[in-house]
Parts: sequence; C-alpha cells; structure tokens
Amino acid sequence: MKTTIELPDELFQQAKVMAAERSTTLKDIMVQALKLWFRTPAEDEEKNRQATVKRLLQAMRASNTEPMAPLRREEIYDR
Repeated sequence: MKTTIELPDELFQQAKVMAAERSTTLKDIMVQALKLWFRTPAEDEEKNRQATVKRLLQAMRASNTEPMAPLRREEIYDR
C-alpha cells in the first residue's frame, strides 16, 4: 500500500543515509522500523532466552578437548 508521511528533515536524512550504508531502500528501513515498533515483549524475551542459552553452551565447551580417536583392540587391553 502506498502512503504519504511527513517526517522531520533531520530524521529523513538519517534514514536515507542508513539505507545507503546498508545498500537497501528507504522503504525497507521504514518496514524494519515498524516491525521493531510492533514487536511483542514475548518475542524479545524469546530472543534473550535464545541468546543466553547460546552463550551458556559456548561457555560450557571445553577449549582443551580433541576428538577421540577409536582405540585398537590391543590398546583397549593394554590399559
């Protein structure tokens, strides 16, 4: 749907610069901004939860581990 809106000059210029920096259109910037504006708190909580889980899983990963090589029969019985 097409519409006409009136924006303050400074805000319009900032949006145009942002669109150019991101190699996108002013329309896409406006759509993204409106989607963020209407996003529900539940969506924010879910994103935060996912980010926390990801950080915890990365922290739990041991840095000194190497993949285990299969043992030969002789090595099993030697131990």
